[in-house]
Amino acid sequence: MANMDKIKPKLELIPHLPGSYQYYDINGNIIYVGKAKDLKNRVSSYFNGKQTGKTKKLVEDIDDLRYIVTSSELESFLLEINLIKKYDPKYNILLRDDKSYPYIEYKRDPYPEVKISRYLNIKKKDNKHLFGPYVNAHAARKIVELINRLYPIKKCRNGKELCLYYHIHECLGYCCKEVDKETIDNMEKDILSFLNGNDQVIINKLKDKMNTYSSNLQFEEAQEMKEYLDYINIIMQKQKIDLPDLIDRDVINYTVQNGYLSIVIFFIRHGKLIGSKNEILLIEDDYIDDIETFISLFYEKHEIPKEILVPDELNDELLSGILNTKVLHISRGPKKKLLELAKDNSNIYLKNNFETINRKLKRTSGANDELSKLLGIDIHRIESFDNSHLFGNYAVSGMVVFKDGTESKNDYRKYKVSVDVNDDYNTMKEVAYRRYYRALIDKSPLPDLILVDGGKGQIHAINDVLDMLDLRDRIKVCGLVKNDKHMTNDLMDGNTLEVIPLDRTSNVFHYITRIQDEVHRFAITYHRQIRSKGSLSSILDNVEGIGAVRRKELLKKYGSIKKINEASIEDLSTIIPKDIAINLKSYLNDYLKSKETSK
Repeated sequence: MANMDKIKPKLELIPHLPGSYQYYDINGNIIYVGKAKDLKNRVSSYFNGKQTGKTKKLVEDIDDLRYIVTSSELESFLLEINLIKKYDPKYNILLRDDKSYPYIEYKRDPYPEVKISRYLNIKKKDNKHLFGPYVNAHAARKIVELINRLYPIKKCRNGKELCLYYHIHECLGYCCKEVDKETIDNMEKDILSFLNGNDQVIINKLKDKMNTYSSNLQFEEAQEMKEYLDYINIIMQKQKIDLPDLIDRDVINYTVQNGYLSIVIFFIRHGKLIGSKNEILLIEDDYIDDIETFISLFYEKHEIPKEILVPDELNDELLSGILNTKVLHISRGPKKKLLELAKDNSNIYLKNNFETINRKLKRTSGANDELSKLLGIDIHRIESFDNSHLFGNYAVSGMVVFKDGTESKNDYRKYKVSVDVNDDYNTMKEVAYRRYYRALIDKSPLPDLILVDGGKGQIHAINDVLDMLDLRDRIKVCGLVKNDKHMTNDLMDGNTLEVIPLDRTSNVFHYITRIQDEVHRFAITYHRQIRSKGSLSSILDNVEGIGAVRRKELLKKYGSIKKINEASIEDLSTIIPKDIAINLKSYLNDYLKSKETSK
């Protein structure tokens, strides 16, 4: 239960002012961040009356609270968002999907080019046009492919001679020929008109091409144009909606049922519905704050349209201030019908996916809760390490992160390790020190639990590092113990070295097995990526002490692995220190041997 001895005196002092409040667990970790127009009323509501579901679990974990008074509700919202991003609280709604949707990007710099881009990777200062988002990446690629087939825009990176595209009449030879500006202007006008919703431009061009191919008895090419035409007709028919204007807008609505929030976002661009975002989340009792927070975080990774329609319960003025765009309530007309349609879709999506979501929660956050009870600690973040040998002499290591039972791939880390491949203790020690020393310097989140794929040796390595950094009391360590068939069987407590038996049919067992499989996959994939690069530059990157400058000098003087390996230590020492030259020779010798063995 909440620590009311500590909390009650603070409740009496909270003012009736706007601000952000933060709840802490017994270990001093922020587990929830909220905002309020009236701090006293909002915070007091958590501790008055009966709570249910997610809110009940939150209140049980609260050991302390703090708050920051702000001058306005908008300022409290901004503060809340920044604190959520900084501390990643356990009970806040967070966007686990770090990917942004694809957009079609058109630019003329100096020649026209059309390609697929992810919103997070787009440089906003460039002079370009963006169209999207496209939830269906296949549809976006198909449209780009079609434009490139119909218009002779620049397609290659070759800057010296005419390429294949020129000879098959799909490029104007921008690399070598001067192209008439009027020709480019007309082509650009057509392309932008189509991407802005005028599909008739492309339909007419497809029909002309199809007729030309048919007249020339090029039936395969004519059939290809017909397939493109059918595709465009189907896509455009699906996208049509009844709106009197062509304003880019999103429509947001939701359904709440049994502690779940189902939220739907319609993306409408140039009068067409080009896709939607569906999400189901576990929420607390006062879910309006959660929805507004979700919307704010969503648009940090996606383009903000000129207009967003939301239901009346959401604070349109507050969201407008945060997103710097029009956020509107609608009471009638075609836009109201779109809001109702989004509501219907959120309800249908929740009904269709309720059982699936429930099963997933049992395997993820439910299994995480069971593991917390088993170990007697509150677990939000788990980090797990695995090592992989590289060419029989060097090693790499991977770290994966799970938050409340789900992979947090944005937090995964890769490490190149320079210790001997057979020295698993020092490999683990080096990686753990680098990870947690950096975390302390950057003040980044620390795990509640570290899982190592091994027994006493690896546990001691991690504990030695935690002792060195004074983190032993803050982070629990457990090892994954294998049976005589080299299969994970039990957990080993990192403090007592006691073996904790696991039921092989339990959610906990499947959970830690999933973590183990994921970290093994991640480390092996990293190992293979390095090995498959095969270039001298990437190979030199794996040698401790060789950075960009030394790598460049070695490449300039020798130019190949074989020649570097044939060089003497004394010769190499003119570019790099002698001890690094010795390591380099040893590494290359093992690398070349592994290449011969694999033939």
